[in-house]
Amino acid sequence: MNYFSSDFKLGILGGGQLGKMLLNDTRKFDIQTLVLDPSEEAPSKVGCNAFYKGNLNDYDTVYQFGKKCNVLTIEIEHVNLDALEQLETEGLLVYPSPKTLRLIKNKGRQKDFYLENNIPTSKYQRFMGVKDVQKALDKDELNFPFVWKSTEGGYDGNGVKIIRSSMDLLHLPEVECIAEALVPFKNELAVIVARNAKGEIKTYPVVEMEFHPEANQVEYVICPARIDKKIAEKARTIALEVSKAFNHVGLLAVEMFLTETDEILVNEVAPRPHNSGHYSIEASYTSQFENHIRAILNLPLGNTDSKVAGIMVNLVGEEGHTGQVVYENIEKIMAIDGVTPHIYGKRETRPFRKMGHVTIVNENMTEARRIAEEVKNTIRVIT
Repeated sequence: MNYFSSDFKLGILGGGQLGKMLLNDTRKFDIQTLVLDPSEEAPSKVGCNAFYKGNLNDYDTVYQFGKKCNVLTIEIEHVNLDALEQLETEGLLVYPSPKTLRLIKNKGRQKDFYLENNIPTSKYQRFMGVKDVQKALDKDELNFPFVWKSTEGGYDGNGVKIIRSSMDLLHLPEVECIAEALVPFKNELAVIVARNAKGEIKTYPVVEMEFHPEANQVEYVICPARIDKKIAEKARTIALEVSKAFNHVGLLAVEMFLTETDEILVNEVAPRPHNSGHYSIEASYTSQFENHIRAILNLPLGNTDSKVAGIMVNLVGEEGHTGQVVYENIEKIMAIDGVTPHIYGKRETRPFRKMGHVTIVNENMTEARRIAEEVKNTIRVIT
């Protein structure tokens, strides 16, 4: 199939910032793109060949959109899987497959999958709702502290809460959930795996993630992770095992805990370009976005090695600010060597909303981390 400068059409479900960054590479290759998103102001709207406004969870909307495409992919997991399954049955190439998405979309099912495939993960229990969690506590079948997670719909720290007492259960939604053991860890790590339909597979270097203590969002992604080489090799091996088990096509971001005893536990996965791989646009020979395109089109995968040390700083809305966004002091950080801002195109900011990110590249990791701190303390996302 001729993908380049032809009538071939790639469909993308979701038009957020991941789609917008994906479109940078489809435009580079002159691949026609169609995007479906519920928002008229979706960031991807400016970069695609055709934009369609519609509900990603509506069967008919997703099905009719898919009929316009030659290959269909996602930039968000919350889509109508029944429609994708029907499109796949009719011969449309859908990557990642609906089967893979069903396994991953529900965090309880995802954890069961790890156990079934001997993938190391934290201990957990599944519940139909918060009332059942409380019953388990009353019967001493569950102990504090633990991590509560809704099985579906969570994102960017939403749907996750550390529970230290019954008071912490108040005001949680009565939805299907899991209670995970609170893991004492030294680092949170991630490995992005790229795999095409031929089975060619590559991993990006292990990255280290530093989280905001209140929002439970990634503040910094550091590549390479500041860990022992043997531990990094172990993390990449486990990520490959996870990829093999899911049999995915495209990208798979595998998030992990490095425990205090140097055990690696898989936390969860995302079957698409991921926040932990944004650094790769500037720091890698081939960005995660280009490799996602290569993978879903069954093309040879690009070099995943880093050219230099890379650190990503997330730009999120400041607390107390809701409304028309202003990036205060952005010109100051742009004056620093090796600093590149990425603005997602969301006009309205609110507390902790992802509005952009900044990549810092430097041959010296220590200097890159220092600059990242300076960037974080300088730029403000306000109204």
